Amino acid sequence: MSGINPKTYEAAPSRKVAFLGLGVMGYPMAGHLARAGHQVTVYNRTASKSIAWCAEFAGTVALKHAPTPREAAQGADIVFCCVGNDDDLRSVTLGADAAFAGMTPGAIFVDHTTASADVARELFAAAKKLGLQFIDAPVSGGQAGAQNGQLTVMCGGEAAAFEAVRPVALAFARAFTLMGASGAGQLTKMVNQICIAGMVQGLAEAIAFGGKAGLNMAQVLEVIGKGAAQSWQMDNRGKTMIAGQFDFGFAVDWMRKDLGLVLDEARRNGAQLPVTALVDQFYADVQQMGGQRWDTSSLIKRLR
Repeated sequence: MSGINPKTYEAAPSRKVAFLGLGVMGYPMAGHLARAGHQVTVYNRTASKSIAWCAEFAGTVALKHAPTPREAAQGADIVFCCVGNDDDLRSVTLGADAAFAGMTPGAIFVDHTTASADVARELFAAAKKLGLQFIDAPVSGGQAGAQNGQLTVMCGGEAAAFEAVRPVALAFARAFTLMGASGAGQLTKMVNQICIAGMVQGLAEAIAFGGKAGLNMAQVLEVIGKGAAQSWQMDNRGKTMIAGQFDFGFAVDWMRKDLGLVLDEARRNGAQLPVTALVDQFYADVQQMGGQRWDTSSLIKRLR
């Protein structure tokens, strides 16, 4: 079980919500919604995960699990979702047993999947035709951020829907920000992943270089971490990279999926991303080494 860590929740009226997808992110996110006092119905492709979630959070508020996205979404004010990719997202939103078919006009679908901006716009339009609202809302902060209820959420969609969702979403987020029209949330997440890819590769090269030079790299990072080189990656992954530990959440396979979305979008909009494209190939090398499920800091394995 993924569980959640203690958090003080901001006061918000109890809402009837659904959560689709109980993976490493969705499981604790849905848990925070329950702990914050919302009535939560969950759906997961593997039903045993939904049953386990209901058992873990029993005694908080009214909880239940549903056999289909449509049944989970029935009567919900807000339907949250966190699945794998564009196709997974379409499978839980479109079709006779999917969420849009069960939602009441005026209800809001909030997608936390890291997906393409195109699918966000597609589903925004499909929802609009049914009298529904759709917000693309990818997250940053990883598994720890989900468990701690401290995710950063970047949103695209209409302002009224965003404002209705925000007080509820703050159960699992520390920042929930509207970035623009439909698709803007996904595009902002792409910027985030470009930054991370370059940062992690730079840190990997620095640690490998310092090791070859015979430096005490734990001491080096402690010193330079107080200056201009400081970063979240250095603070949180530097020591584990030195130790060769790569079991800290966001997997290489997931990063390659995200960078694929980034590079596809760059081909459409004409942006030049030479470093991002190179780091994507470095992650392909890590996959070939058997590191598909290592975390993204495993880039250093190529350099040792």
